[in-house]
Amino acid sequence: MTVSTTLWNPPSPSATGNPYVAQGAARPDQAEYAAKRGSILTVQFGGRVTQRDVLAVTRQLSVMVKAGIGITEALESMALQAPNPKLKKLLNRLHDDIESGKPFSEAVAAHPNVFSTLYVNMIRASELSGSFSHILNRIAEYLTHQIETRSQVKAAMVYPLIIGGMAVSTTVFMLTFVLPKFVLLFQGKEALLPLPTKILLGLSSSMTHYWYLYILGVAVVVVGTILFIRTETGRFALDTLKLRVPIFKKLFHCLYLSRGLRTMGELVGAGVPVLETITVTGKVTGNIHYQDLWRQVRDAVGEGKTISSTLLRSNLMPRGVTQMIAAGEQSGNLGDVLNDISEFYDRELKTVIKSSTALLEPMMIVAMGGVVAFVASSILLPIFKLSRLMK
Repeated sequence: MTVSTTLWNPPSPSATGNPYVAQGAARPDQAEYAAKRGSILTVQFGGRVTQRDVLAVTRQLSVMVKAGIGITEALESMALQAPNPKLKKLLNRLHDDIESGKPFSEAVAAHPNVFSTLYVNMIRASELSGSFSHILNRIAEYLTHQIETRSQVKAAMVYPLIIGGMAVSTTVFMLTFVLPKFVLLFQGKEALLPLPTKILLGLSSSMTHYWYLYILGVAVVVVGTILFIRTETGRFALDTLKLRVPIFKKLFHCLYLSRGLRTMGELVGAGVPVLETITVTGKVTGNIHYQDLWRQVRDAVGEGKTISSTLLRSNLMPRGVTQMIAAGEQSGNLGDVLNDISEFYDRELKTVIKSSTALLEPMMIVAMGGVVAFVASSILLPIFKLSRLMK
């Protein structure tokens, strides 16, 4: 990915009110400023439209609208420089929809696989309040935070997978390439071999002669697991596991709290109606248990109750967080309170990721060393035993 960060000091542009109003050709100073400052759209992706593409589009659109360029001209300009064919097609569709008279919120809502419900609702709120450029900037900051958080969590999860893969690869190599070389040495002396060696020799023989069955078995397990996770029962089991695995449960709790509260804070700050805010918050949390919690909150608020009254009864929401939300509801500063809480859990998430990785590293190394040591000892012990008998 190539992202230009070159800054250029433009002449001071005079913003023109509503970005939806056709403004004709942009002034040279505005066009030059937007082209140079907005060159962050040079994101090199050849396939689908990714969240990084959406982030780049949002940032550039915010800059160009703030510079006084109409949204139709901005979309047309971005489409011309978009390297991704699907992104170019998307921008052209948005341009055509807006030129036909549709609001921008309606145009992006037609692409739910690209623009999230939060994105659409914040844009709709900005159209009502007239703070289009400001809301675009807030959306860009939100997307940046979500992408960074997702990358941090993925990095924490990748490490044990790499170590586990190395352990499995090393074991398979020793069973299929190293151990068969000792078969002739042990031939005729099977009665003297310890049980672990007999098991490994049998496993080695089956993997050498019937390797295709092992590959087929692994493929069946992987595909079966993926299909199971896509079912409602499988998703429920996976989401429950995430919140109960000792090392990772705190990490996922912090992730879901940070994501949900930040989303709610952004929507409340943008002026989105509270019931719609809670609905969107539930959708973006990413865990079926938290989605159920926010569904209960939405139903309670619909009956005239407060958000905090329902959260107080759930063990998924820390009591201190619930008390701060209650204080925010009473003072009328709920958006600011939610953003402050999410900032706290962002920092907590980074700390948990570091501590989890630090704890996993020695555990995985010890586990890998144990597997290799078991295989090696199963080979060497009978050799020592046979050498003593020969003496």
